[in-house]
Amino acid sequence: MCLSGIAVASAGNALEAKVVTLTIAKPPFDDGFLLRSDPSDPRLSAEVTGVDHLGTKVTTRVVTEKALTLYLNRQEIVTMMTIGDHPDLMAVGYLLNQNMLHADDEITAIDYDDDLEVVVVRTERETDYEAKLQKKVRTSGCAQGTVFGDVMENFSDIELAPEARLKTSWLYTLTHKINTAPSLYLEAGAIHGCVLCQGDVPLVYMEDVGRHNAVDKIAGWMFMNKVAADDKIFYTTGRLTSEMVIKTVMMGIPILVSRSGFTAWGVELAHKAGLTLIGRARGKRFLALAGLERIEFDGDPTEAANEASRHRRKGAAEDNS
Repeated sequence: MCLSGIAVASAGNALEAKVVTLTIAKPPFDDGFLLRSDPSDPRLSAEVTGVDHLGTKVTTRVVTEKALTLYLNRQEIVTMMTIGDHPDLMAVGYLLNQNMLHADDEITAIDYDDDLEVVVVRTERETDYEAKLQKKVRTSGCAQGTVFGDVMENFSDIELAPEARLKTSWLYTLTHKINTAPSLYLEAGAIHGCVLCQGDVPLVYMEDVGRHNAVDKIAGWMFMNKVAADDKIFYTTGRLTSEMVIKTVMMGIPILVSRSGFTAWGVELAHKAGLTLIGRARGKRFLALAGLERIEFDGDPTEAANEASRHRRKGAAEDNS
């Protein structure tokens, strides 16, 4: 898929335009994903040298990190730190999850300039969020996550699909498929991943230095492709914090799964929203703390595959026993 447009840089009140083309890998991938971060993309990681604990010279790869400034029409919204893939999807998803872009909004263009590190989302509707931008709240997310003070105003009005189901056999299959898929984590580490799933099939796998960025990329993909949320499962490698719960609910997805643990407010918000919340999903084990009525225990834990050591993230070794 190619995205062409005019990238905008702010210089006082003046605007300079530059034609650019953004190329996105064509789905589906050979491993069945409709879209995922590409660990072979040289822009997403870099080779560095150093020494190990024995003083031996080593060469390894580390993920890249760059600033991306987001504009909504002519207004600067935020500057984010990101690995830099799929800036258009991340921009749209961020605006959706911050209530700055509405479900019925018409996007007229998404413009990106790699040199200027700027992405501009243009809408048919005129927008002005000057007052909203004064109410930022720093979250516990990596890479300095931010939500705005009025996001919770619509939170209690969202109804998640009560008929959605999660079979434990799906959960075991999904965690195995996700952990063994090609990823930047396996290539370079120090990165979070989020996966949109349906049944036991992972559809879209996004990675970034901040888990909220990976969430926003998936939200943007769903919006741009008009993908329904009612029958989806959202998987993340990060903690189940209030921010993760809020964004999943804002996306309309009824089930949130993580290989990591919980925060108390995240659990409380999940109960209020009717969200199924499952954490510590590693190998044969998981822990569900909200939305238990959606879970169907049809899988045999003794038949679930253990995690290979190279696929384990920190703190996971004890969960294979």
